[in-house]
Amino acid sequence: MQKYILALDQGTTSSRAIVFDHHGRPVACSQQEYPQHFPQPGWVEHDALDIWHTQLACARDALREARIEASQVAAIGIANQRETTVLWDRATGEPVARAIVWQDRRTADACDRLRMEGRAADIQARTGLELDAYFSATKLQWLLDHVPGARARAERGELAFGTVDSWLVYRLCGRHVTDTSNASRTMLFNIHTLRWDEALLALFDIPATVLPEVVGSSEVVGLAAQEWLGYPIPIAGIAGDQQAATFGQACHRKGLVKNTYGTGCFMLMNAGDTPPVSHQRLLSTVGWTVHGATSYLLEGSVFMGGATVQWLRDGLGIIRQSIDVEPLAMSVPDSGGVMLVPAFTGLGAPHWDPYARGAIVGMTRGTTAAHIARAAVEAIAYQSAELLGAMQQDAGCPVLELRADGGAARNDMLMQFQADLLGIPVVRPQVLETTALGAAYLAGLAVGYWDTVEGIAGQWQVERRFEPAMDAGRRLELMARWGRAVEHAKAWETPEHSG
Repeated sequence: MQKYILALDQGTTSSRAIVFDHHGRPVACSQQEYPQHFPQPGWVEHDALDIWHTQLACARDALREARIEASQVAAIGIANQRETTVLWDRATGEPVARAIVWQDRRTADACDRLRMEGRAADIQARTGLELDAYFSATKLQWLLDHVPGARARAERGELAFGTVDSWLVYRLCGRHVTDTSNASRTMLFNIHTLRWDEALLALFDIPATVLPEVVGSSEVVGLAAQEWLGYPIPIAGIAGDQQAATFGQACHRKGLVKNTYGTGCFMLMNAGDTPPVSHQRLLSTVGWTVHGATSYLLEGSVFMGGATVQWLRDGLGIIRQSIDVEPLAMSVPDSGGVMLVPAFTGLGAPHWDPYARGAIVGMTRGTTAAHIARAAVEAIAYQSAELLGAMQQDAGCPVLELRADGGAARNDMLMQFQADLLGIPVVRPQVLETTALGAAYLAGLAVGYWDTVEGIAGQWQVERRFEPAMDAGRRLELMARWGRAVEHAKAWETPEHSG
């Protein structure tokens, strides 16, 4: 009987499930969007039960579409939106409040206070992370302080905290765990010792009783209860979505770089087996732990990538579907001098400005919706170009190519403009769903479905290479113009008015 791997890819705006065969090819896919909640400016929340229900429905749909029995699934791998913070009742499995999403900025002032106290350098030394509201620590602290009775209940051991991977595993099999890659995104985890850091728990006033057990990224952590999918399937792979995508892109060697063009954009470079030190305000993070060996990554994060296109659709209404943005943007030869800085939830690396806000500059009477659409697409490439520049400075060596994945990587115009801005080829693989594929590979390695990391790297294949066609002078001119636009967006809000 042929066996498959089921990957659960739980993202910021939708849940997906993909069935992969032994060649790493997707056999069936199901996807569902779920509601986003914006109760105040700068706040972003999810109902954790929406996450669970859509993810379970997608898993069932994908098996049905693949026309396979659950007993034919060798293992489940989970990739998840990172940093999003869930707090739930251990006894009932019910969330005690909405999840606070990674994009949420409500704790920016708490980070400012810690920075004023001189804590940023120590936090970075322990965690590899910038002191920022992006990460889970201040989100969890906020929930414990603002949900009635939560802190007392947490100290009594009645509540469980986790990122979305933990939440899904708990619902599937009742075990409270997270893997090293997700733990490294909480700002509570020491990436040198690979343990929860007692000094950070004290600093953020987090009781250790709420924390999950930390496990490897590729090991069996439990069996999904038979009631969910009809068969007790091993849960054998867990990784944060960007780490999973890096693994799925076969960036298993030091120096290889991928960029995921999803809700945000996330560029990661394999840094080898020791935590890298960034001088460009990039992040050092755990990539994965496989067979007891941990790999580290250097990462730069753009908060608004494909979400900028969603804003064109939902906020401005100038496109009906996200796929409409490419033909609209291509209907004009360039952006007509318009620059759109999508700092809707602040700016990530290398700026780290939680008080930046979105800006459109350079408009004239001749500016049309097409120019704004093109500027929005180009903004994704500009932000990513900044990241690669910072990454090359940290690494001290040139990057020879960029491996691209994620939904927006289907946009040929974006990929070509990205190659032009970078001056290096952008390579798009045959399987674009590399986040789910990475989760599948991690799960399959744990149960012997695939034998070696080298073996799965051999399955990676190129669909298209985008070669740079822009001259260096024009590239520098555009990046300088982008830098001027970013300065207009920075520090727009003030701490007391940021929500």
